[in-house]
Amino acid sequence: MAALLVYRWRLAPDGMATRRQLRALGLRPGGQDVAAQLERPRRRRGPLVANLYRIDRAKPVRPMTPGRRAALEAAMRARRTCPTCHRDAGYCIPSSLGMCVTCAGAS
Repeated sequence: MAALLVYRWRLAPDGMATRRQLRALGLRPGGQDVAAQLERPRRRRGPLVANLYRIDRAKPVRPMTPGRRAALEAAMRARRTCPTCHRDAGYCIPSSLGMCVTCAGAS
């Protein structure tokens, strides 16, 4: 196993990007291995690490299919539905409360 190249924060070479940067370009890693790592030092803890992928090997993002769209909408609807009052809260229910803010305030 070869060691990964490690670059300091903001010093990554051109042609490499993180997953988020690839997504902003409409790309995905596409099964390629991590090409390098980016490290951001912190004072009292270990460094933040981000994986870098080669842009030239990245593939386009897969298009959203009707089935995928329906599944995503169902999952988001479940996150917005209060288990206590069974209403759509219009926002994702905080996991710290476990119910909508209205129900949490009433109890």
